[in-house]
Amino acid sequence: MLIILAFIILFHITSAILLFIASIRNEWWVSQNFSLDLWYYCNTTDCYDIPNSATSDAAYLQTVQATMILATILCCVGFFVFILQLFRLKQGERFVFTAIIQLLSAFCVMTAASIYTAEHLNFKGDKFRNGDYGYAFVVAWVAFPMTLLSGLMYLVLRKRK
Repeated sequence: MLIILAFIILFHITSAILLFIASIRNEWWVSQNFSLDLWYYCNTTDCYDIPNSATSDAAYLQTVQATMILATILCCVGFFVFILQLFRLKQGERFVFTAIIQLLSAFCVMTAASIYTAEHLNFKGDKFRNGDYGYAFVVAWVAFPMTLLSGLMYLVLRKRK
């Protein structure tokens, strides 16, 4: 039981770290001359705000930003709820509340990555059209199944002695 508990905690912390990396790093869209994330675009010398990111034309970008932040927050809250439930639940009960929070986190990261995949060319200027997805985008997609599996593990998990 202790090994399973350690594995679940490690899995959850790994999911949170991946969500932090995906939300913060400047590598969602890359080219030889620039890199672009949810917040800034950087060229070889400096970083700047994404053009028109505060307008209604960039509503897709704002949705991606909000859902990535929400996914990260929910994942962290889910970990603290799990620790609280670990000490408060009676023997044989399931970690349902933690599972719901973690599944919501998985839904948020899936929503953010899906919207970015579908709409990434709409809120970028013409100079950002040529490029490839960066590693932070891939990390976001990797964080999705990890948070989903973590939430499913919490649904199945029962508290034992």
